[in-house]
Amino acid sequence: MRSRLVYEQGGLRTFVLVLDSGDEAFGSISGFARQEGITGAGLTAVGACREATLGYFDPDIGDYRSTRFEEQMEVLSLIGDVATQDGEPALHAHVVLGRKSSSAIGGHLMAATVHPTMEIVLTETPAHLRKRLDPATGLALIDLDASSGPASAG
Repeated sequence: MRSRLVYEQGGLRTFVLVLDSGDEAFGSISGFARQEGITGAGLTAVGACREATLGYFDPDIGDYRSTRFEEQMEVLSLIGDVATQDGEPALHAHVVLGRKSSSAIGGHLMAATVHPTMEIVLTETPAHLRKRLDPATGLALIDLDASSGPASAG
């Protein structure tokens, strides 16, 4: 993985990350956030992968069900956030993947092996997002009361 800070002003930083063939996307992005001390950010990405594990949150079991796909696919859209959970950056991202048949699959990104590349724009926000465990669902959700930044209008 290669990265570059492309913008910085007033507590806002934007990085471009370029993942290479064989890089694992979820781990690479999470590791970068830890390395840079990023506690709140949004991200988008495009690229391709040769394998991906996607999750679907099943409220009946209170956990994710996962499906692994082993084929060459286009990363048509990857969007997500980084927020702090238990003092560590936590990546939450959803992805839409395009197949050879031009059909699409999507879900919660759990893992993806990049091939040949993935290009990510990660924009850190001045307000630091905090997540908390929601007892009703068992999910780590953004807690606006625990997040810092200007007070919201709503």
